[in-house]
Amino acid sequence: MENQRIIHGRRITAEEVKAINELVQIHPDWSRRRLSRELCINWDWRNAKGQLRDIACRTVLLRLHRAGEITLPVGCHNGNNHQRQDCIVEVDVDETPIYVELSALAPIKLLVAHTGSDEHRLFKYLVHRYHYLGLGHVPGKTISYVAFSAGGRPIACLLFAAAAWKIAGRDSFIGWSSAQREANLSFLANNTRFLILPWAKVKCLASHILSLARRSIATDWVDKYGHGLDLLESFVDCSRYQGTCYQATNWTWVGSTVGRTGNDRQHRIATSVKDVYIYPLNRHFRRRLCR
Repeated sequence: MENQRIIHGRRITAEEVKAINELVQIHPDWSRRRLSRELCINWDWRNAKGQLRDIACRTVLLRLHRAGEITLPVGCHNGNNHQRQDCIVEVDVDETPIYVELSALAPIKLLVAHTGSDEHRLFKYLVHRYHYLGLGHVPGKTISYVAFSAGGRPIACLLFAAAAWKIAGRDSFIGWSSAQREANLSFLANNTRFLILPWAKVKCLASHILSLARRSIATDWVDKYGHGLDLLESFVDCSRYQGTCYQATNWTWVGSTVGRTGNDRQHRIATSVKDVYIYPLNRHFRRRLCR
């Protein structure tokens, strides 16, 4: 085992792993949630609003558990995709094809899908039903959106989440060091899902909605997490898409992935090659991210 590593933006040392195991042994009755909250308190691990980073800590614990370095108490859920889909409620939506000019849908409203809201239930169902990757599980900070036409019909969904830990093209474009990336990665967000619903057959709709999201995300991120963003990133599966809407809205292509997952230390897990696009949200992004 390495003396230290970075998991979910936090440096985890061998001494901390040992302390986690001791805590589990001393308190065998604690749930995973109780354990993660106690660790956050001990580490003083909080977000910009002062809230404990409980979800991020649970991700750290789960990775250590899967690596065989700690033994977690049995969870209330096994975390598989089937159980996560149980909380998705089917929503009755109008799937009648829309063949109109973009102006006929205006003004398009992009609403934040707050947890527990009708928009969030709709977002989960639509992404689960119509996105080729499904809903999946995205730990850490997220903001989801549903776009509605002027007539109130859902036409698109977007999800922004924490940025990838290391991307060669992006990191070279920014020009930051490993220490600067570790300190400032939270000022980036990853557009992990972008879904134009199949009934919305409207030219330039994707680029228009992407522009709306780009203008909204920085303020919405501040409102939810207490700090802003300096740069957005997104991965486009080359086997499925050409990234046209990102190109049309002035996102910058900074390279392609090598076809491996971030957890593939043995270079055995093959994935599709993805183009990497980035969009700076302010002119001083390098100065802010490289401090």
